[in-house]
This record gives sequence, C-alpha cells and structure tokens, in this order.
Amino acid sequence: MEFAFIPFVLVLFASVFQGSFGLGMKFMAPLKWEAWWLVHATVAMLIVPIVWALLVVPDLFGVIKQAPSQAIWIGMLFGFLWGIGGIMFGKSIPYIGISLTYGIVMGVCSAVGSLIPFFQLDGAINLPAFPYVMAGVLIMIVGVAITAYAGIKRDKLSKKENDGAVNLKLGLGIAIISGVLSAFLNVGFVNAQPVGEAAVASGVIARNSSLAIWVVVLIGAYLMNAGYAIILLFKNKSWSSFSVPKSGKAYVWSVGAGLLWFGALGVYGQGATLMGNMGPIIGWPILLGVSLVVSNVWAYLNKEWVGAKQAFNYLLVGLLVLIIATVVLGYSNGVV
Repeated sequence: MEFAFIPFVLVLFASVFQGSFGLGMKFMAPLKWEAWWLVHATVAMLIVPIVWALLVVPDLFGVIKQAPSQAIWIGMLFGFLWGIGGIMFGKSIPYIGISLTYGIVMGVCSAVGSLIPFFQLDGAINLPAFPYVMAGVLIMIVGVAITAYAGIKRDKLSKKENDGAVNLKLGLGIAIISGVLSAFLNVGFVNAQPVGEAAVASGVIARNSSLAIWVVVLIGAYLMNAGYAIILLFKNKSWSSFSVPKSGKAYVWSVGAGLLWFGALGVYGQGATLMGNMGPIIGWPILLGVSLVVSNVWAYLNKEWVGAKQAFNYLLVGLLVLIIATVVLGYSNGVV
C-alpha cells in the first residue's frame, strides 16, 4: 500500500483556498450583490480558468474540440446545474438560517459529489476501498451535522439569523435540493474526463489536463451565474451600482475571492487527477470537509464565536470528526 502524499497535500492546500474565498463576501458594500457577483463569476469561472489553462495546455480550444462532444455537453450541463444549486442555497437561508443551510448543503453535496462518481466505477462495491469510502463519507456527514448544530446554537445566542419567517419544511427541501445540485460540479468534472484525456494525448502532463476539464465545466457554470446576475441587474435597475463611489475595495475583494475560488478548484483538480480514478471520489469530501474547518478558523479569528462557549465546544467536536473523516478518506486511496 502506497499513500499518495503529494496529491493528498494538494487537496488539503486547495481546501485552504476554498475555506477562505468566502471572506470576500463580507465586503460587497457599496456594490449591489448582483454587480459584485457578476465581477466575481467572470473572474472565477471564466478569466482565471481560461488563462491558467492556456498557460499549461497548448492549443487549449483545439484540444477541447478533439474531445467527444457528449463529454463536453455533459460537463457544461452539470456546471450549469451547479449554478442553480448555488442560487437555491441563497433562497434557503431566509427560511432556516445560514448555519443550518450551510450544514445541510455541505453534507449532501459532500456525499452526493463523492458517491455518484464512485458508483459509476465498474464493480464499485467489490473494490477494497469500498468500506473505507463509505465510512469516510458517513463520518464526514456527521462532522458537518455537528458543526452546523454548533452554528445554530451560536446564532440563537447572537439572534442575527432568521429575521424572516421560519418555514422549516420549505427551507429544508430547498437546502437538500441545493446540496444535490451543488455536488454536480464534481460530477461534471468526472464526466468530462475525456477532455483531460484529449489534453494528455496532445502532450500535456496529467495534473494539468484537469485545467482543460474545468474550462468546459465552468463555461456552463458561468452561463448560469452570470445570467442570473444580469437578470437581477435589469430587474433591480442596479447597473449604476458598478460606478458607485468608494467601491474600489469591493472590487478588490470580488477579484480576490474569484482568484481564491478557482485556485481551490484548480489545485483540487490537479490533486484529484494524480490520485487516479479514486481521486474525485475521496478528494471531493476532503475538499469540502477541510474547507469547513478553515472557514471556521477564520470565523474564530473574526470573533464570531465570542460569548458562545458551549456552541464553540460543539464546533471543536465537529471539526475533530471532520479531521477523522479526512484521515479515513485519505487512507482509502492507498487501499488496494
């Protein structure tokens, strides 16, 4: 058994980016959400992926054209569906709050994004890694649930959430659907693998072939995200928000968050590719689980847990469970 150390470290490194990009969303003002998001999506899902891919994949678009059209369209479709999941995430928050929404979406997204690709493998249940993958995903869900519970207890103390009407059934339904759709980003990455294979056939090294895959998947994601932002710009008549005074800081954070967001996916894709067929299966829940640890470290440093000692203790337990899940999933990649 050989533990894939470097790919594992790459996924952990990507998790730091993933857990940090959300900081930028605290600095949207004075831009309207839709203006900030259009800039962010353009940087994160279009400019950075294409520029990075062009640097390491000669004749990028020629390579993509060589891939089977079915893989390209499926990859774009799953990226588009992921975009819908992100919008539903925001719709769920007014009903059940940020912490519960985040916990449900992360848990469902982690499980679905790992298990769908796993069961697409031939003879999945007969693989030696099967029990470890199942155990790791289950432990990850438990860790996310405990962490979400800690957030709920904290929010009850601060009374900052759920200013709107609580509708538990509707909110839970939307959050679960959001989690499923959000997992399709990884499912799209797996099903667009023929694009990466075409890149390798053209002479690109394996880990960089993943960047060509992301270009395809994120075109679909960008169409959804940019389209929704543009609809809101027209609906809210907020195009003037782009030129509002003293918005320079908001633009910097929008671009910075975009760099971190795709930095996470780009590095994750490289690590997952180096892990082989099991890479997206174990790498995805690790990416989400560790990013949840990182985001809560930032929350602690920003004093979001001050005055909530009991809730913070629950958080520590949840983060410990997430770390255990990460170890189990990392181990599963070396089981043969």
